Amino acid sequence: MQGKIIFNGISRKNTSFYIRYPKIGDSTLMQDYINTISEEQTFIRFQGEKVTLEHETKFLNDQLEKISKNQAVLFLVFSDQKLIGISGIEMKDRTSKHEGVFGISVAKEFRCQGIGKILMHKVLDEAVEDIPQLKIITLGIFANNPAAFKMYENFGFKEFGRLPEGILHKGKYVDHVYMYKKVR
Repeated sequence: MQGKIIFNGISRKNTSFYIRYPKIGDSTLMQDYINTISEEQTFIRFQGEKVTLEHETKFLNDQLEKISKNQAVLFLVFSDQKLIGISGIEMKDRTSKHEGVFGISVAKEFRCQGIGKILMHKVLDEAVEDIPQLKIITLGIFANNPAAFKMYENFGFKEFGRLPEGILHKGKYVDHVYMYKKVR
């Protein structure tokens, strides 16, 4: 599976891109990507913090092991050899081992081109196919991100709760919205 390309396409703005599984050696690309997204302080958990190469290498190795055991799906999106997006589903454990947690991000200059939608379709489809214990997919979003909320609703996700002021985003507290989707 490592490095296997699962999709080649062209975005709505004529950007060529492909989606593939990660492979050993991707940690430097992933570190640069997450640090860039973190600086932007977009709608992800990283809000300006820098991730070390050691941290990202450990994360990648953990994900590769979980993928090999059908406990995770992780896809990387590239355009002209540049990492422009990451998405995945990682299974919880113990009493929640039937629940997968979804996450997605796309680099700023590649948003609103349909790349995220295709990426999300591919991750959800692959997780349902490759993770037999997966029954429910959950995710969390910033309440001040209505575009994401609408996209997730269009994919069949439903809100099941909010933590008032659960997220500190750009110096302001916003609600943390929780959504789920049953897949089996």
